[in-house]
Amino acid sequence: MSNNIRIILIIFFGIIALYVFNINSDHNLNKSISACIVAQKKTSESFDLVKAKNFCKEKVKKMIKD
Repeated sequence: MSNNIRIILIIFFGIIALYVFNINSDHNLNKSISACIVAQKKTSESFDLVKAKNFCKEKVKKMIKD
C-alpha cells in the first residue's frame, strides 16, 4: 500500500513540475520575441512595431521547430 502512494505522489509532483516548466517556457518565448523586437528597432531605419512583432514571432517559432 505504501508503495502505491509513493508512486502516485511521484506522478502528481511530476505533473506539477511539467506545468511549471511549461509556464516558464512561455515566459522565455516572450523574452526572446522582445529581444528580437529591440534588435529590429536598433537596426532598422524605418521601424514598424506591428511588422517587427510579426516577423519576430515567426522567426522565433521557426527556430524552436528546428
